[in-house]
Amino acid sequence: MKQKQKKNVLRIVLLVGTVVSLYFVPWPLLKAWIMPLPATVQEQLDEAIGYGFDGMIVYVDQAGKPPEFYAAGWHDRKKKIPANPHALFKIASISKLYVAVATAKLVNAGRLSLDKTLAEYLPELAGRIDNADKITLKMMVQHRSGIPNFTDTPSYWVAPPTANKENLALVLDKPADFEPDEKYSYSNTNYLLLGEILDKTVGYSHHQYIREEILLPLNLTNTFSLLSEVNVDSVMSGYYVGYDEDMKYNDFINPAGSMVATAEDVGTFLRALNDGSVFKEGEQEIYSSIYVYEHTGLIPGYQSIAKYHKDIDAVVIQFNNTTNFAGYDWSLAEIMYNRIVKIVRSTKSA
Repeated sequence: MKQKQKKNVLRIVLLVGTVVSLYFVPWPLLKAWIMPLPATVQEQLDEAIGYGFDGMIVYVDQAGKPPEFYAAGWHDRKKKIPANPHALFKIASISKLYVAVATAKLVNAGRLSLDKTLAEYLPELAGRIDNADKITLKMMVQHRSGIPNFTDTPSYWVAPPTANKENLALVLDKPADFEPDEKYSYSNTNYLLLGEILDKTVGYSHHQYIREEILLPLNLTNTFSLLSEVNVDSVMSGYYVGYDEDMKYNDFINPAGSMVATAEDVGTFLRALNDGSVFKEGEQEIYSSIYVYEHTGLIPGYQSIAKYHKDIDAVVIQFNNTTNFAGYDWSLAEIMYNRIVKIVRSTKSA
């Protein structure tokens, strides 16, 4: 076949492949991605509501500027209460950042060791969790333990257990997903166990330790470890597509994602995490060796994204209160977040 013919065949193959790919791409995602970028963050939030989100909150902390607060849609759609940028929100797995910081602080104080094993910290689990004598504290923090994720249990979110021991029971005596430190695999069970280890180490609830060592020093008065600590009406409602009930009354108490906070408090914490002011001497080096400096969160009714953008010295937090695990809400939320960051970046350079 001549070179020119080969090129023509290649063009046809690529064109057909593109058409086929577009056929399988959800059009709302493509539309959200290619739409012209609005001039303001508020316009982008208003546009996001048109893609099926009941409500959305965004907080922007850009160096040299006062913090900015945005909201669109509903705080409570049944009562027709507009979204409030200062509302409390279930931050889900963003909670893991606070647990990881607490762990680094206790390691620095010599009260925990990253190299000690799960069996050494919780000997009652030896023989109940595969490789408990090989899984180190560091592996659990980094999701490299191989311990199965209890939230992956079939139909888990239909009626999730309320007690931590019941969640743990879902993975006891189950085979490991892989050998310790063989690879990374996100598992909420790791942080359930870390919570137990922290409780045992300090001799009281790790929630209290986090409050005393992290929240109070940063003046985070709108951050709480558990839903039971707050007036539930101040929490933004959460919705799951196809389910009519408000998800905000569901109490998820696991250390992997139990915390409730405002976007501003999460933003303040995230800046302190990234600039090091949440740490005492020696703690940040330990933290940097074990965990990340940003996080997302997802439980039924609640999605959250918390990131620091070094190039523009800005923390951008996004909460939205509509989920559908079988749909593409998460991808849409990420598209909206990335567009908001582009808007913030463009105002920085203007």
